Amino acid sequence: MKLQRVRIEQVRQFRKPLVLDSLQPGLNLIHGPNESGKSTLVRAIRAAFFERYRSTTVDDLAPWGDSAAAPTIELDFEHQEKSWHLTKSFLKRKRCNLKVGTDSYSEDEAEEKLAELLGYQYPKRGVSKAEHWGIPGLLWVEQGTGQDIEQAVEHAGDHLKSALNSLVGEVASSGGDELIESVRSRRDTLLTSTGKPRGDYLQLERDRDQYQQDIEALEERIRNYQDQVDRLQELTREYEQAEEERPWEDAQRQLDQARERYQQVERLEQDQKQDEAALEQLLRHQHLLKQNRDHLENLTRQLEGRKAELDRAQREFEQTQASTAAITSGLADATSAYETAEKQLEMARLLETRTRLEQDIRRLEQQNRTLCQNLDKARDHQKQLDEARAEARVNQIDASAVKTLKRTEQQLNEETIRSQTIATRLSWQLEPGVSVTLNGAPIDEQGEKQLLEESSLAIPGVGTLGITPGGEELASTRRKLNALQQTLAEQIKTLGVNSVEQAETRLAAYETARRTLQHAEELFKSVAPAGIDPLASEQKDIEVGLDKARAQLQATPEPDTSQGVPDMAEAEAAFTRAAGRLEKAETEEQKHRADLLTRKQARDSASAEWQRLAEEEQSPERQQQLRQLADDLADNEARKTELETRLRNREQEIREARPNMLRQDIERYQKSISHLRQAQETRGRELRDIRVRLEAWGAEGLEEQLNEQRAKLEQCERRYQELHRRALALDLLLSLLTEKRQALTRRLQAPLQKHLNHYLSLLFPDASLEVDEQLKPGTFSRGTELGQIVELSFGAREQMGLISRLAYADLLREAGRPTLVILDDTLVHSDSDRLEDMKRILFDAASRHQILLFTCHPQNWNDLGVPPIDLQSLKVQAVAAL
Repeated sequence: MKLQRVRIEQVRQFRKPLVLDSLQPGLNLIHGPNESGKSTLVRAIRAAFFERYRSTTVDDLAPWGDSAAAPTIELDFEHQEKSWHLTKSFLKRKRCNLKVGTDSYSEDEAEEKLAELLGYQYPKRGVSKAEHWGIPGLLWVEQGTGQDIEQAVEHAGDHLKSALNSLVGEVASSGGDELIESVRSRRDTLLTSTGKPRGDYLQLERDRDQYQQDIEALEERIRNYQDQVDRLQELTREYEQAEEERPWEDAQRQLDQARERYQQVERLEQDQKQDEAALEQLLRHQHLLKQNRDHLENLTRQLEGRKAELDRAQREFEQTQASTAAITSGLADATSAYETAEKQLEMARLLETRTRLEQDIRRLEQQNRTLCQNLDKARDHQKQLDEARAEARVNQIDASAVKTLKRTEQQLNEETIRSQTIATRLSWQLEPGVSVTLNGAPIDEQGEKQLLEESSLAIPGVGTLGITPGGEELASTRRKLNALQQTLAEQIKTLGVNSVEQAETRLAAYETARRTLQHAEELFKSVAPAGIDPLASEQKDIEVGLDKARAQLQATPEPDTSQGVPDMAEAEAAFTRAAGRLEKAETEEQKHRADLLTRKQARDSASAEWQRLAEEEQSPERQQQLRQLADDLADNEARKTELETRLRNREQEIREARPNMLRQDIERYQKSISHLRQAQETRGRELRDIRVRLEAWGAEGLEEQLNEQRAKLEQCERRYQELHRRALALDLLLSLLTEKRQALTRRLQAPLQKHLNHYLSLLFPDASLEVDEQLKPGTFSRGTELGQIVELSFGAREQMGLISRLAYADLLREAGRPTLVILDDTLVHSDSDRLEDMKRILFDAASRHQILLFTCHPQNWNDLGVPPIDLQSLKVQAVAAL
């Protein structure tokens, strides 16, 4: 089966007709972004085959918000060297027509013909579902379902088995089924499907395990009883020995001695800290005394330094004051030059401004004239454009519908001529005065009529003659003729015309108006690309700018050119030089004032400091302070020596006492006392617990319970072994019978396995995939790996699903069944290496089947070897054709 053309109209987003034609017999790559209509196109193809034309549950096909729509789908395809043309409409205009070569089918007959061809069925009521889709449901993969193949194979199973039987003949016999089921029934009473025990067999296994656990528990309790007796004797001896020796009391005495020694060391450390603090305070006081003495002794040297500083500051002040006159004169000259340059620059600017405004006025006047001319032309072209649009609206008609109308009229004429050639011809010549009626209507004395339907000829005095045109071909021709007449009437009514000639006249007038409209639009855009209003607005803006420029020119004074005006560049250069000179002179003058003030302040500060030091150096209080400082330093030194000696001696005493070790001894003795007392208490509690447990266990009769449980285990074991041997025998017998049955099944599956292995070797060279009795892909193995296909990753399951579908397609083609593979955005989860292998597989399969691949990632399929079909481009072309 080779799909050649798809046309849809009023289907979801495709309100206007969209045609997908020139489809290749192999690979066809159809791409477009999300929401471009790929899934809609796939849904339309599915609806054309799966949905009943009279169904009322296909509202999803209608464009959104259009309750009056009649979704229409046309398909052209080839099968067994015959051309098939299917037209199906839903909702408001329900119909289905199928033409196969020269044969035509309609309504239910056409739908059943399609279902028989492709291998699917229609629902009795409601929307079509997956269980009805059969072979197309297996080969047509919807978006996001490529990995789900089990249900699709199940729904297509009967058709696949029919294809296999047509290839290899019926090899599976049901003669041994009763025996296998009988053995399986007996086995199932003892074992589950996975070989696990069940029923009495399972209960015996559980009882045996429980008896063994009980025996092990009793044996463990007996061992524990004996261990507890031994532990009681040993623990009693340890408890009595500890009570006699009482080791925690010796540890308490050692703890008290260690605490007393540590308290003595703590008192020494406290005295040491007090003396250290006193020594630190004494040292700080000594440092202050030395600072005061050094300050008083350095006063004379400071006085000499201050005198030198005073002399230097006086000289620097006098030198700075001497340059004041020269700097003031330079500033005045720079200011005069700046003012002259500023006046020259102002006149140059006035002259340049007037020149620029005059040029702007001339330019705006020219633009205003051009825009006025374009505005007049645009209004003329707009008038022509409106007239052409009105003419196009009056005569607007669907060209494809007119073409279809003409084709229908031609078919009707051909069918009328054909009917005339095969109709029953009735001719008559009556005697004068004889009255005869045909179908209740009187006829002339002489005439002729062609009859396509059963008629009656009434002759007065004679009777009524019945005339029945013969032949199935005539009945078929009559039905076709009625259908074509009805179709032609509906098409004429839909177009709103009275005849085909009137439709052609309107179409010619519409096309002429469209050409005129296009020419007028081109002329209009050449003078007003954005429209008349923006052009008029632009012309008004130019007029406002022109008035503004004239006002500015009138308000700008004319410069005095009697003394000559330099050009703008020369005036700006002179002004820049004068401004730089003035700025430099101002900077030098400001710097000079700052230096003069700084020198004066430095001289005054040096004079005041020298005067203060001179007075302080001669005061009697200073001499008295020097003598007092000497006495204080001597007394401080003696006290310092005494403290340092006492600190060294005490530090030696503390070090010999080792306080860290004393603290560790205290901690060690405390922990030892706690541990010794706690250990004795623990022994006492354990002794009481053991005595209580031994008394309880001795009363239970553990050895008698053990012997009783061993007897029950022996009886249970005998019965368990009987059922175990029976289960193994039944399982072995069922396995042998099943293997024999599977050998026959594998012969039936061999053709399918052959095609599956062909594709699998391209994707996984060292792998194998087996199919089960229902022809579903099941066990997958690769090297040492073994598992079910459902255990693979999502991407691998998607790839295995596709190659399985291609294998089914090969099987169907080999059996002479039609195949068409549709893939909607599949393999999106494949990595680059696997995708490359899948491209090889698709290219190979395309040599045997037609494949429609829909994708929103065309860049991933550039190397597929086929020209891509851009769905967006088709939509643009469809709009342009209207």
